[in-house]
Amino acid sequence: MGDWLGPLMFAGALILIFSGFPVAFALGGTALIFAFVGIELGYFSWHLMLAMPDRIFDVMSNTLLLAVPYFIFMGTMLEKSRLAEDLLRTIGLLFGRIRGGLAIAVVFVGALLAAATGVVGASVVAMGVISLPVMMRYGYSNELSAGVISASGTLGQIIPPSIVLIVLADQLSVAGRVSVGDLFLGALIPGLLLAGLFALYAAGVAFFKPSTAPALPAEERSLPHGELIRRVALVMLPPLLLIVVVLGSIFAGVATPTEAGALGALGALILAAINRRLTLTSLRETMKETAKLTAMIMILLVGARAFSLVFIGLNGDLWIEELLTTLPGGVIGLILVANIVIFLLGFFIDFFEIAFIIVPLLAPAAALLGVDLVWFGVMIAMNLQMSFLTPPFGFALFYLRGVAPATVATTQIYRGAVPFIGIQAIGLLLVILFPQIATWMS
Repeated sequence: MGDWLGPLMFAGALILIFSGFPVAFALGGTALIFAFVGIELGYFSWHLMLAMPDRIFDVMSNTLLLAVPYFIFMGTMLEKSRLAEDLLRTIGLLFGRIRGGLAIAVVFVGALLAAATGVVGASVVAMGVISLPVMMRYGYSNELSAGVISASGTLGQIIPPSIVLIVLADQLSVAGRVSVGDLFLGALIPGLLLAGLFALYAAGVAFFKPSTAPALPAEERSLPHGELIRRVALVMLPPLLLIVVVLGSIFAGVATPTEAGALGALGALILAAINRRLTLTSLRETMKETAKLTAMIMILLVGARAFSLVFIGLNGDLWIEELLTTLPGGVIGLILVANIVIFLLGFFIDFFEIAFIIVPLLAPAAALLGVDLVWFGVMIAMNLQMSFLTPPFGFALFYLRGVAPATVATTQIYRGAVPFIGIQAIGLLLVILFPQIATWMS
């Protein structure tokens, strides 16, 4: 019976999560229930629970996780101060001269916002509010418009500084030291590659179906070249400078991710102030959103730590390790199973939940099989990115549905996302087949 408590605990947690119970409490509650059952059956000791306060304190004192609220604040401030709106409008004028130009502009701005914010929700909402009505007004199909906006918003998952990459670096540390800087460097090329594939698809649709992605009318792009160049420089250079300073300081080893995040938060405040957008309302909303998202992540971590403590006490980690390291095909079998499990779970549960529950179980097996953990982390991040677009619980689709006009049907938003899920799968396959894409700095 003792050998089955670990698997039963894992299954019980998944059942509670899929039933709609809050994940943090599902993990913590499962831990307490199975700790009690294990004690009654003689397979667990209450003395192990004395380690729980130390594990919670470890979460709260983790300086790596301190980078999370800084980057959330940075991204939310850029969105609340409407600097993201300025970017979209200006880049739209720049690319609007060609067929499919607005769609390509959305991808370009999505990549910029990803590098400047790392927050998917802020990017999708900003682009949905500003770009979707314009694209519809000038004859873009609802499916292409919805698909390109929601997909471009998910680039914040993979292009540094991504909140998910920070969390993955922390979770992968159970199997070996993985620095956030290494994971940021590893994800840079895959993220840019994915943005390029999105833009290529938009250009292809415009070429083969011109009616679905026309160029802007001449009267809408009549801005003199000199004025257009001036506006592009004024709107693009400050965020680009902020991106270079934040990411450059991490890559060069000058600053830790936490220090760079603090610098980015200060930079976002300065940009908002320079543009006269730093109001008490925008500051209050930014702080509220930052506190809400950070609290959600922290309580999830506490629940996950309680779950892992009891799970290990019941030898569940040994069960998972043996299961994954004895799969047919060795490393190939592990990679195949890991990607299938993460992809399927992405249909139903949040990417943070997958990172906190599944990654700590997969990482030790990957390390034992000699898998490069940086590449493994980038691969997982690419897979998790698809969870934002896969119905029924794709968060990017929900964000866009919340701001899209009533004339855009929910089914059109779902259909528009399908080709981009396929493109993300192609990007994931390229990372798997060519690991050097993610390990080029190793």
